[in-house]
Amino acid sequence: MNLLNVLAFWRPKKPPVSFTTLFRKFKGLIERNNRILELMGDMGDKLGGEYVFDKQYILSSCEQLEDLVFKLISDLSVLNQDKNVELFKAYERIRHAIHEELSGRHAFDQVSLTIPLESLDQGTVDAAGSKLNNLGIIRNTLGHRVPDGFVATTKAFFAFLDHNGLRRTIHEAVTAWDGKDEAAFDQMCVEIREKILKADIPKPLAADIMGEADALVSRLRREGDKGPHLFAVRSSAWGEDEESSFAGQYESELGIRQEGLLDAYKMVVAGAYSPQAWRYRIIKGFHEEELAMGVGFQLMIAAECSGTLQTYPADPSQKEVMVVNCTPGLGAPLMGGVIKSDTFYIERLAPFAVRSTHTEIKDQLLELNPEGGTVWKNLSQDEGKTPCISKEQLVQLARAGLDIESFLKRPVEAEWCYDADGELYILQARPIRFELQADTLPPPPAPDVEDTLMAGQGIIVQQGVASGKVFVVENDEDLHDFPYGAILVSHFTSPRFSRIMSHARGIITDIGSPAGHMATIAREHRVPTIVNAGDATTRLQTGEEITLDAGNNVVYRGIVPGLRRYELTSQCVFEESYEYRLLRRLLKRITPLHLVDPKSDDFRPSNCTTFHDITRYIHEKAVSELIQLSERRELHETKPRRLNLHMSLGLTVIDVEDGMCKTDEDLELKHVLSVPLKSLLDGMCQPGMWCTRPVSVDLSSFMSSFTRTFSVAATSRIGRNLAVVSKEYLNLHLQLGYHYNIIDAFLSESENDNYIYFRFLGGVTDIERRSRRASFIAEVLERFDFRVEVRGDLVVGRIKKISLARGIEKMNMLGGLVGYTRQLDVVLQSDEDVQDHLAVFMQQISNGPGEQDEQGQRESSNTYTG
Repeated sequence: MNLLNVLAFWRPKKPPVSFTTLFRKFKGLIERNNRILELMGDMGDKLGGEYVFDKQYILSSCEQLEDLVFKLISDLSVLNQDKNVELFKAYERIRHAIHEELSGRHAFDQVSLTIPLESLDQGTVDAAGSKLNNLGIIRNTLGHRVPDGFVATTKAFFAFLDHNGLRRTIHEAVTAWDGKDEAAFDQMCVEIREKILKADIPKPLAADIMGEADALVSRLRREGDKGPHLFAVRSSAWGEDEESSFAGQYESELGIRQEGLLDAYKMVVAGAYSPQAWRYRIIKGFHEEELAMGVGFQLMIAAECSGTLQTYPADPSQKEVMVVNCTPGLGAPLMGGVIKSDTFYIERLAPFAVRSTHTEIKDQLLELNPEGGTVWKNLSQDEGKTPCISKEQLVQLARAGLDIESFLKRPVEAEWCYDADGELYILQARPIRFELQADTLPPPPAPDVEDTLMAGQGIIVQQGVASGKVFVVENDEDLHDFPYGAILVSHFTSPRFSRIMSHARGIITDIGSPAGHMATIAREHRVPTIVNAGDATTRLQTGEEITLDAGNNVVYRGIVPGLRRYELTSQCVFEESYEYRLLRRLLKRITPLHLVDPKSDDFRPSNCTTFHDITRYIHEKAVSELIQLSERRELHETKPRRLNLHMSLGLTVIDVEDGMCKTDEDLELKHVLSVPLKSLLDGMCQPGMWCTRPVSVDLSSFMSSFTRTFSVAATSRIGRNLAVVSKEYLNLHLQLGYHYNIIDAFLSESENDNYIYFRFLGGVTDIERRSRRASFIAEVLERFDFRVEVRGDLVVGRIKKISLARGIEKMNMLGGLVGYTRQLDVVLQSDEDVQDHLAVFMQQISNGPGEQDEQGQRESSNTYTG
């Protein structure tokens, strides 16, 4: 121990920071929190395709975000008097990744060199590349069969290049090229490809590739599959099978034996530098640093027939049909255009009737060679004229295509095959690009007026059209049963909806803010969303088919096919730009929300991986911290004053900022300026809310109160009725008899800032009656849109992001509820009593203040009958 530590006790202690100062810091923190959410919302809106922006906008937005988030952590450090080291560490990790992306380098946090297909999801697209990641999601999320396999990640690609010094070589070659000499360009491609094919694969990568292949083949053998186990080795680059298809530009190696996998890997990587692939990237505006190549290794399927499915034909004269082309054997010759195929037009709506058929006489098919590679096989005349696919298989294919279309939110071209057992495999899926632009398409048909269920209600968060069945979510448990492709309808917005966002086609909520956490996530997933629609949960029923037009803020009864086609074929030309792709990559570091449950063990700073996570964590902790600070009387500079009311409340008030009139008179209700306190007291004063008649206590309740007296008396809060207030803020501790209320509320003109926290505990009677009162309170809170938790006689209600008017309404109700339930547990002798009092309370609170005489304003008798 050094001398300074020994003498530490002589140092004068710093005076504590006053609550007034801390409260102002809290308000500043909330304002900064909102500015961050608004800025993230603005950046998300840019990806909606309605705006044009340049790189300067991206740089400026990222700089603002970094500054705001850093200051937000600093605000929390002042508030909770903690260094918040883990939050600053998380901030630095995220900031570093953003700067790496802006400089053309790519950060791969915790990404392995290979990933099995069963581990791919929407969060792995940068690691796996678009093509294989789409297949992983089709397998893991949509539940369709794809060939088993794994992917060597984009991190492995850069490790391979760097191990051989190829990244520097390629950069120098590109820098030296004048951008015009085509012969020099072709020669550059040849030289780079040769260097790649001669390069060494790093041992860790080679071990991972061969290890994954061994594990896969060993599992198949244990399952009785004797093979041959041949692989398709395929490209899976960033941007491939997205807005730019890269169809036929990159390499695929088919029928590869295990011992040939490493050479096939290099062939696919080298294929990225062929003249045709490189020119394609240049023409499409891809910067060289945007090339990141994942490589897929999938088991080959011994296909009986293969083909393509287009969920919309490019020819607009073909209305509401899908097109299937197929050929016997493997599909490579069909994709290469070197073989005849059968063609089927099937309707887009179930039961997917075949509208027309055109069959060809096929004379050859391509099939797997058990020794490796592929071989051609001649067909007899009878074999050649037989249709490749059955009607049942067409129906199965149509359903799969529409599933994938909904996921990609675009018309889809899927490659597929059927094996000898009749199992359907999806081999690839990409969005279709139409030549027609949105403004050249016919306008969507206007449904009949009587089909309009809602119009002009609420606020559009994410534009788009969604068709599907309604699924009303009333609580978090309902999310477990949320069906794929449904439209979520809920009273609340909630960041917990992120768990089903990837397979929801649309979202409508009764209440909510476009700057809330859920809105940010909906924009991230581009899910058509309307919030604050008022009464969607009462107008729409689970199972009802609707079409949500979130562009025009209308909900139609049933499926409106024209709207769906218009939406799917509308193109966002700007999505092809480098700036759009850069912003999309950056937002993956900014907007995804992983910390959604404050009660979870995972809700901690070290788990923050985006700026949204940090913002969410700090908001929750700041509110909690303020509540605790308000209880520390030594922090209050203002002298507590008694508030004289007509009811026996015994309330002491500490005004931290403009919550009470400046007066030397005794404080009364007319002197209250605090919005939440005033509305709460108004609710208590409503007729029927504050019972003054004595309530008889039976023997069991008496004994219960006797035993509870000792446990309660041991606490330091007995007899403490204290309100800390400002103009917009209230922190209230109430002990009324043997139960306790805590109310913490912030109500201002800024909807995003507003919240109410309500806590109720205790009672004089046995646990059964107290639980009845708890259920009564919970029911009332839920009817007023609170999120409610009940444990025994403890009730906690929360609500946030509400308008000032709604906040006042709810504080008014809470005032009535506090008064009405003071002795309610004594009279709740049965569950029927709960419902009776519920009806009475709801009627009286809905009547409002009404006409009261002077005595009635002082104290009123409610309708207790027990």
